[in-house]
Amino acid sequence: MSVTSAQGFRAAGVAAGLKSTGKPDVAVVVNDGPSDVVSAVFTSNRVEAAPVTWSRQSAADGRARAVVLNSGGANACTGPEGFLDTHRTAEHLAAALDISPGDTLVCSTGLIGTRLPMDALLAGVDDAVAHLSSDGGDDAAHAIMTTDTVPKVVTVTITSDGDAAPDLGTWTIGGMAKGAGMLAPGLATMLCVLTTDAEIDAALADAALRAATACTFDRVDSDGCMSTNDTVVLLASGASGSRPSAEEFTDALTEACASLARQLVGDAEGASHDIAVRVVGATTEDAAVAVARAVTRSNLFKAAVFGNDPNWGRVLSAVGTVPESVAPFDAARLDVTINGVQVCRAGGVGDARELVDLASDRDVTVVVDLHAGDAEATVWTNDLTHDYVHENSAYSS
Repeated sequence: MSVTSAQGFRAAGVAAGLKSTGKPDVAVVVNDGPSDVVSAVFTSNRVEAAPVTWSRQSAADGRARAVVLNSGGANACTGPEGFLDTHRTAEHLAAALDISPGDTLVCSTGLIGTRLPMDALLAGVDDAVAHLSSDGGDDAAHAIMTTDTVPKVVTVTITSDGDAAPDLGTWTIGGMAKGAGMLAPGLATMLCVLTTDAEIDAALADAALRAATACTFDRVDSDGCMSTNDTVVLLASGASGSRPSAEEFTDALTEACASLARQLVGDAEGASHDIAVRVVGATTEDAAVAVARAVTRSNLFKAAVFGNDPNWGRVLSAVGTVPESVAPFDAARLDVTINGVQVCRAGGVGDARELVDLASDRDVTVVVDLHAGDAEATVWTNDLTHDYVHENSAYSS
């Protein structure tokens, strides 16, 4: 049930006519409480969409009751009029739910530079409110899809001791996400709404969300392109009455985010391989991330994987672009392993790369050992295919 798996939430997804296909394109998620805690993280793109500006302000006080999301238009680079459209959307939903507009977040996704058809959108908001249901999570997940081929949803249920009574020790995190392109980190990536019925305060919600996104969504790097609309929202209803520890809640939230992040990679535009680049033996975790990201952003490497060619030379050349001040290592000690075969040893030829079979498995794991320290990190990406180029060459048409 996605975002309605946790107690205290209703959702809906409807077709408002924003998409030419006639598919669902407006979603609403409502937190019925008793708590109204919210935390959110957003794109770090300096060109940010109007809904990001609005939602950043609305979430600043740690309180929110509802999120309205639309596909079929990003409402980015639309000037003051676009921000007024976002404001109108929030006010319209707030009036329908009898809440404050300041307790409403707005998310949009789609083509940049085009105003939304407000009459259709607001009618869609009314329709979604009329269909709100505790079983509406899957409909909402479908409504936020753009080039996605499948909805991305998750449910994590935990039974904990905490400091709650035994019969109140079970709590849940639910979530939905969309994104199949423009997946590159900036505190968040794509659109995502997470819900929980755990009883947590705004400080814990914010700390847990930032910790979870830092090692999940922040490490999905499909194509190196950062969206103007990236948003991850966490709503907490407290409806279960269970109060997990900070560590327990953060671990569960990270598990939920990791699942959604991997689903995003698995549905990346045109991809035929899911690639995990794991860097070990780094001086720091940041150094490991920098090296892994250099590899995952190499179009030469990604094209090689598409061609089922374990070309480890492209891995080494990408590793070597990272400045020594960021990631110290000795190039003569680098090892590279692809799907269990050590194709590069001590900066030179290792086992025969013909031993690596990339054609029979969608999953590809690349391990780069820097032999410089004890830190490690993994970044996930996908291959660069003909279908990706075709889909993005025709996105506006």
